Amino acid sequence: QVQVVESGGGLVQPGGSLRLSCAASGSIFRRYDMGWYRQAPGKQRELVAHITSGDRKNYADSVKGRFTISRENAKNTAYLQMNSLKPEDTAGYYCKAQLASLNYWGQGTQVTVSS
Repeated sequence: QVQVVESGGGLVQPGGSLRLSCAASGSIFRRYDMGWYRQAPGKQRELVAHITSGDRKNYADSVKGRFTISRENAKNTAYLQMNSLKPEDTAGYYCKAQLASLNYWGQGTQVTVSS
């Protein structure tokens, strides 16, 4: 089993930056695809950014050019660097580790963008 723990959320002003971290347990982290999702109140959970085990990345249109997903396999950690934050980015951010049909979710970390 894999345990997933997010950290790094908080309150930030519009235009500011945050870096979220996602630490996943296990010895086969490098084989997992990793994704960041977010869910705002009253909204469905949506994919924000995704990185495969082969380091292929993709992003939601709303965050392209502002967010960067990365991974450091030696630390069993994925990151989401968020720059130029907007109030619309306010949401709970969740990390998912995936291997084939297996999906492991973290409990989320709150990001609030307001002045």
